[in-house]
Amino acid sequence: MVTINKTLGEILDGTAEKFPDREVIIFEDKKITYRELNERANEFAAGLLKLGIQKGDKVGLWMPNYPEWVIAYFGIVKIGAVVVPMNTRYKTHEVEYILNNSEAVALVMIDNFVGIDFIKMMNDLRGKIPKLKHVIVLGTPDRDMREFYEICEMGKDWKDNKEFEDRKKTLSPDECIFILYTSGTTGNPKGAMLSHNNMGTNARDVAGVLKTTEKDRFLLAVPFFHCFGCVMGILGSIIYGASMVPMPVFKAKEAMELIEKEKVSIIYGVPTMFVLELEEFRKHGYNIDSLRTGIMAGAPCPVEIMRGVMEEMHCNVCIAYGLTEASPVITMTRFEDPISKRVETVGKPLPGIEVKIVDDMHNEVPTGTQGELACRGYNVMLGYYKMPEKTKEAIDEEGWLYSGDLAVMDEEGYISIVGRKKDMIIVGGFNVYPREIEEFLFTHPKIQNVSVIGVPDKVFGEVVMVYAIPKEGTTLQPQEIVDFCKGKIANFKVPRYAKIVDQMPMTASGKIQKYKLREEAKKLLESGELKPLKLK
Repeated sequence: MVTINKTLGEILDGTAEKFPDREVIIFEDKKITYRELNERANEFAAGLLKLGIQKGDKVGLWMPNYPEWVIAYFGIVKIGAVVVPMNTRYKTHEVEYILNNSEAVALVMIDNFVGIDFIKMMNDLRGKIPKLKHVIVLGTPDRDMREFYEICEMGKDWKDNKEFEDRKKTLSPDECIFILYTSGTTGNPKGAMLSHNNMGTNARDVAGVLKTTEKDRFLLAVPFFHCFGCVMGILGSIIYGASMVPMPVFKAKEAMELIEKEKVSIIYGVPTMFVLELEEFRKHGYNIDSLRTGIMAGAPCPVEIMRGVMEEMHCNVCIAYGLTEASPVITMTRFEDPISKRVETVGKPLPGIEVKIVDDMHNEVPTGTQGELACRGYNVMLGYYKMPEKTKEAIDEEGWLYSGDLAVMDEEGYISIVGRKKDMIIVGGFNVYPREIEEFLFTHPKIQNVSVIGVPDKVFGEVVMVYAIPKEGTTLQPQEIVDFCKGKIANFKVPRYAKIVDQMPMTASGKIQKYKLREEAKKLLESGELKPLKLK
């Protein structure tokens, strides 16, 4: 298997040269060609150079799915700086941690979005992020901040900029170019370091499975700050000269209208999105004859939804499985697979990726036996940023990356994901690690002990539930837990249910038995005794 062996900047340069006048981004009333995107990215890159951004410097990217996200993405990597994508739902606590942990020297952000004042958050953090020198704002900047297109204007002379040309010559496809933070099981997120080759090769092969050509149009409602958006979406389309239609906020009705209006041929989404799209299609019907294929990923894919999308929407959708640390896709179903394999498994590994199923001692288990999925290949991350011990835990000396997911491989090599070794909760495609929320809730003045689990939800797949033991002499109401979390942690991490208890089931060694809590919570939900809490 040959890696793409190009920098991300070279990938865009090549496609812009091949299809200069083809539309790459269709966004509201804007249509941007490959030539225009490449020129804006070059301007932004040269502008960053004039701010003194060095090779290897970390640059936070904190905005929704706008064309400027793509411009900044390529601008940053064209000078060998490192993109640190940030979730638009982050609050100050998370922003402060990620910018400090990554040692970011610059941040590219939106001024406000869906009622969230990003400028205020950054002003609240003034003086708390010592290495951050530059804040670049799409919209209206505040004091000491710069406007996004001011940076492009500074780099208008990129064609004659010798420093820009010299910098590009120093770049290698095997260098770290992205640090994507994954929620940490030990309370703090870990930064997975990915190279040009990690991302470019994976994007090429994923979009290749979909038989992508320059005639395709991708609807991208999956966030750009996820691998799903920035690798499989942006890079996957650009490698093949296709077009993308970004959605900053997913709404099923709007998605169906865009598919119809823009003649979208490929859609990406987590199962929750497909559930809502299928429901919208059944209710109102749309002319979506242009729809050809897509990818359902990010959470376990319900068989009945897969069948509905394929049979009713005539979308020949594939399932992809992976994780950020694997750049991200490890396995995919293919068009030629039998229908049962396409709806009931996550397919087979992509070219150049080995997969094995192992026991707790990392010994391979027999075919058909459940164990932990491990993979090895070009796609394995470079490691966790500034966390060598955590890297050693995830990747062994032979290069195998251990996923933490429980899987079974059949005689033909098809893989089924059967559970999670870790306690991760997937809320509408977003990974939530209970320990992170537990650490936060331990700062509540009335909470003595707490345990976070996932409970089933029809829309999001799973949502967060909290079991809490109050401190002696205090009275704690479930709603207080939600109110404590709101505005301090990302919305998708905020508990939807809470139960106040005197004690929790424990093991002999003093660990909370979460499986017993899950069993009880399921019964309480089914009986109607457990009511959702107010989020507003």
